[in-house]
This record gives sequence, structure tokens and C-alpha cells, in this order.
Amino acid sequence: MARFSLGAKGQAIHLAIEGSVGGTSLALHLAANAIEEEGRVIWASKEMPNAGRFSQLFSHLSLVQSSRFHAMNFSGKMELAVPLIVQAMNSLPSVSMIILDDWCDSSGRIGKDELTQVAKLLEQKKEGVTLLLVSKGGIDVTGNSSDSIVVRSANVMQKSGFTIATLTREKDGPFRTLKIGGNINKIKLEQSGFTLL
Repeated sequence: MARFSLGAKGQAIHLAIEGSVGGTSLALHLAANAIEEEGRVIWASKEMPNAGRFSQLFSHLSLVQSSRFHAMNFSGKMELAVPLIVQAMNSLPSVSMIILDDWCDSSGRIGKDELTQVAKLLEQKKEGVTLLLVSKGGIDVTGNSSDSIVVRSANVMQKSGFTIATLTREKDGPFRTLKIGGNINKIKLEQSGFTLL
């Protein structure tokens, strides 16, 4: 089976995930892909990726390649993090991807300030740089949705220019469904990353 590739160069994607489906693993997998294609990745999150999982997903890269992964922690406010991300993008060579993992609260509405800041980041990102935001999705309590999760603030994000995506699983096991725009990808989570079914 082929290693999964997103093929979304230069796009801005808002990925909503179900809990414990491997959203961070998918983001790290895509980061490794970008680095393998000679790019550089800026990763920002409230917590650093699990070191063991990082090692598994980057095991096929050399130490020199892995050094093109730049992680920063934003435990404070987004309005402080975004200028630092933009500064890093402008000062580092060949940045091809920016990932914000777990960038907002895991439940409830996404705060207005956070939405404003990610819209600013999208406006300031360089052409050709992919921007990926990963957050927990909500649960549909109305029963009106055919999806198992609801993308929080989807309308606002789309108006800002983000493509909406979801990562779900139908049952226990390694199989996942990634919907992005109108495309549906069936993928499998493995120790070394995701493969396309």
C-alpha cells in the first residue's frame, strides 16, 4: 500500500478530528512528507508531540532532514503565537508547511480571538505554504448530520479561506476516513504513518 500524500500544496485546511483517531499522528505524517519533499515545517501546539511517536513517524528521515522540523510551544495566547510563526516563516528558508495542532479548546465554540488570529495567519502566509489547523470536532446532538462529528466554526473558517476536512473512524481498528473538500480518502494508521487503501 502506498504512503498517503495529501497533495494540498499552498492550501489552508481546517481539520476536525474525533478523539483518539490519530489527528496528531496524521499531522506529523504530513510534516514528514513535506520534509521528504525538501520542505521545512513549522509546528506550533500547546504540547510538544510525543517523542516516541515522533521517532516512529520520522524514522525514514535522516537527522539532517529531521532538523527541518521546527516545533514551538504556545501555551499562552494566540495573538502572541501568530507573529512568532510569521517571523519564523519569513526568516527560515524553504518553509513549505505550517501546522497548528490542538490550537483551540477541545469543546465548545472556538473563541472569536482565536478565529481572528488564524485568519490573520492565513492572510500573512507565503504563497505555496500549506497551513494545517488540527482541532477536536464537536458532537451532533440534533441528529441532523450524517457525519459522526461536527466541524466547529466551519462557516467562519470557510469564509476566511480554509478548506474543511474531517478525520473519523467507523469502528475500532486502524482504518480511518479523511474527508477534505469533496474528496474522501480511506486510509490506514500504521506505526510508520498512514497508507492509502
